[in-house]
Amino acid sequence: MSMGGKQEAKNTWWWNDEVQRAIKEKECFNRLHLDKSAANIEGYKIAKRAAKRAVSVAKGQTYDNLYQRLGTKEGEKDIYWMARIREWKTRDINQIKYIKDGVDRLLVRDEEIKDRWREYFDKLFNGEEEGPILELDDSFDDNNRCFVRRIQEAEIEEALRG
Repeated sequence: MSMGGKQEAKNTWWWNDEVQRAIKEKECFNRLHLDKSAANIEGYKIAKRAAKRAVSVAKGQTYDNLYQRLGTKEGEKDIYWMARIREWKTRDINQIKYIKDGVDRLLVRDEEIKDRWREYFDKLFNGEEEGPILELDDSFDDNNRCFVRRIQEAEIEEALRG
């Protein structure tokens, strides 16, 4: 059974061959589940440390190169590119830019889109055609209504004791 929602993709743009090799070596120790000997456990720990170290070194080198490149004239373009990507990632995916009207004509202006949604929900909630308005039955008897007073805390305590 699957639990949870969609898993976010890992950000691995900085991976190089050394990191890839270290991760593969660490994954080779999946046999640890079959044989939990001391040698397998120690080998897994060593591979895990090596993979972490390789990831840390690769990230550090990549970010250093990125910061040096951003300091140059060509890096200015990269700054705008990174800002654009960040904006795309934070953009609301539920934002609708265009819809079709009743006759399959594409609507792109905000006013037209709002009017189309208003028309859609009007038809949805009020029905396609205007029918007769039903009068509510007003035949209940007012004499059968009575008011009940609130129960006091002292009454509850007395009922619980007795």
